[in-house]
Amino acid sequence: MRPVKKIYDNILETIGHTPLIRMNKIVEDFPCEVLAKVEYFNPGNSVKDRMALQMIENAEKEGKLKPGGTIIECTSGNTGMGLALAAIVKGYKLICTLSDKQSKEKMDVLRAMGAEIHVCPTSVPPEHPESYYSVAERLHKEIPNSYYPYQYDNPGNAEAHYNSTGPEIWEQTEGRITHFVVGVGTGGTISGVGKYLKEKNPNIKIWGIDSYGSVFKKYHETGEFDEKEIYSYITEGIGEDILPKNVDFSIIDRFEKVTDKDGALATRELAKKEGFFLGYSCGSAFQGLRQLKSELKPDDVVVVLFHDHGSRYVGKVYNDDWMRDRGFLTTEDSTASDLVKAHEHLPLVSVAPGDTISAAIQKMQHHKISQMPVMDGEKMVGALDDTKLFSALISQPDLAEQFVETLMDAPFPTVEANESVKTIAQKITKDNAAVMVKLSHDKMHIITKQDLIAALS
Repeated sequence: MRPVKKIYDNILETIGHTPLIRMNKIVEDFPCEVLAKVEYFNPGNSVKDRMALQMIENAEKEGKLKPGGTIIECTSGNTGMGLALAAIVKGYKLICTLSDKQSKEKMDVLRAMGAEIHVCPTSVPPEHPESYYSVAERLHKEIPNSYYPYQYDNPGNAEAHYNSTGPEIWEQTEGRITHFVVGVGTGGTISGVGKYLKEKNPNIKIWGIDSYGSVFKKYHETGEFDEKEIYSYITEGIGEDILPKNVDFSIIDRFEKVTDKDGALATRELAKKEGFFLGYSCGSAFQGLRQLKSELKPDDVVVVLFHDHGSRYVGKVYNDDWMRDRGFLTTEDSTASDLVKAHEHLPLVSVAPGDTISAAIQKMQHHKISQMPVMDGEKMVGALDDTKLFSALISQPDLAEQFVETLMDAPFPTVEANESVKTIAQKITKDNAAVMVKLSHDKMHIITKQDLIAALS
């Protein structure tokens, strides 16, 4: 591993030495310590910076890439970004072929970094002349002085992670790591890191996360390449319809498959609960680990690698309309903050304990609301419900000029902004028609039974 410098000579020298961060809220129900190796701290915002540079430096040493040459690669976007950085610093031209399921943000970033982009259909087999593999190979044959790294089979891919990522994780955990979890695409990360860690401690478990529509899991378990396993899926960056040479199945202890929906929802959850603004496949990696948590023990130390940054997915997994169009974001998946989003900019309507009941009723009628919190400054001290108020006034009309504190109920339950609709529904009962959602340290809003019914209908 290279030493950390105070001043770097170029952007390529900043690749690696990414942080290992303890996860907290999202793993509260896990029995053990879970750590995130957050690779978007690389200059190209992904783990692929490591192997892109390694492949180019290997090609230069082997004479396969000469000054003024052109790099041509099929990529899901992140490898292309790493190659773009290397091309800029070293003076090469870059051409990338991508499948049409990749995000627009990835394509825009690559173009901004000077790459030429060829978008190819996802729905064709790898051997089809229009697949992004075939187009890259054809361009390589047509363009003189070009180099086609082909990350899937290039040994520099796994070599980069054996030389850097693996040693970093071992040193950062002081050798305590018991499980390494990562999404598998080209296979370089899991194979390189896995090989290094297994050499240090053969008892370390290496878990690969796969996608439905990919061949990896069944092939690992049966040795059969089953074309029936292959079908279109939305998740980017993991799973394959081929068997890359970089996937060393002998190092991987097991695969776990994750659905497109579960991966997308976990990606958003990681942002809201841990502050990790991550790419789509990162959510899949965590969701795969979550599905296997029953196999973990209290003394385990799990490291899950998060591949890339969420900036390349703002039009997809972080876009509510995109999520809803694919059936990924239903009401059951919504949170408390989603339910108040339409009116959170409005001030909270409340009443003070020293106000009269008649004034409280007038306020409720004016705003056409049925429930209202009683606030003493910024502290909620009680709650009013119009049904109970009117019943009391019918039997005792003189209560109208009494103070609110004489008739208020206990305060509404309070929930965090990221609480699920399911949790909120459990708190709303026949005796309690609303909950308060805490949006920040000094801002609250109300969710009523009517709000919940409207959202579910």
